[in-house]
Amino acid sequence: MPRSQQLRLSGIEDWPRAPLEEWAETRDTLHMWAQIVGKVRLAQAPMVNHWWQVPLYVSTRGLTTSAIPYGEGTFEMEFDFCDHHLHVRASDGGERRIALEAKSVAVFYDETLAALDALGIEVAIRPMPVEVESAIPFPDDTGHASYRPDHVRRFWGQLTSAQRVLAEFRSRFIGKVSPVHFFWGSMDLAVTRFSGRPAPPHPGGAPHLADWIMVEAYSHELSSCGFWPGGSAEGTFYSYAYPEPAGYAQHPVRPTAAAYNADVGEFLLPYEAVRTSPDPDQALLEFLQSSYEAAAQNARWDRDALEDRPERRAAPR
Repeated sequence: MPRSQQLRLSGIEDWPRAPLEEWAETRDTLHMWAQIVGKVRLAQAPMVNHWWQVPLYVSTRGLTTSAIPYGEGTFEMEFDFCDHHLHVRASDGGERRIALEAKSVAVFYDETLAALDALGIEVAIRPMPVEVESAIPFPDDTGHASYRPDHVRRFWGQLTSAQRVLAEFRSRFIGKVSPVHFFWGSMDLAVTRFSGRPAPPHPGGAPHLADWIMVEAYSHELSSCGFWPGGSAEGTFYSYAYPEPAGYAQHPVRPTAAAYNADVGEFLLPYEAVRTSPDPDQALLEFLQSSYEAAAQNARWDRDALEDRPERRAAPR
């Protein structure tokens, strides 16, 4: 099928333009809503290494928790950015919908808990956001109350385009590698590769987040990359290593718009530079691969054991 027809079928624009100055208030409101939903998953899902049980995932309509265990069944919560509702669905057939529209975090919090209660789902969460400097308890947050459907749809388009490339990049690694997932604490889409070696304890320091949470997240040597709707005009692709090996920051990374930022200890690439590239997918793949090599080469990862070769993917193993 031609790529142009594939894009029409997707229902969303590939690599959409999404200036942060136009939707920052909506972004910040959606961030808090995502934290509420994410904390519900955190409260119910069994613990998985590096907190892999807590993120959301890009879905065909928005962002979803996937199935969450509850009693003898499951339930799922999905931000639907096509009809702009939060769907709460239980495996017994029950469903509730919450309109995604201009409303405060406090109202959304109450509506979410009421929807769960109506389905017979009892979940207790700590009603305080994490990884943000100004943490307002959800029941008291009446300041974040913006929702522009057109801007949220563009953001979903950004995530969908990034998800496609991150998934391709993920497929080239046969060592331990995370899913492509959306961390609601920092509001970023990420995928992480691991060398297999343990790492020194992380020093922590994330706002309103206990240090031991960071220690678990960074328990093993890694190279992580992803997309965050901040940091530049339309969002930023990033890549970092923990622990950062000697020579990492000086490693050449492509494309030319990418650079190491010493303030955050990461390679950064503006989303706009990818979007306006003649081949956005290839530009992002070059960034992901070359920044990964900065970690793998300088930290001497066993690349022969960890990396796949595309030409043998379909061959017997």
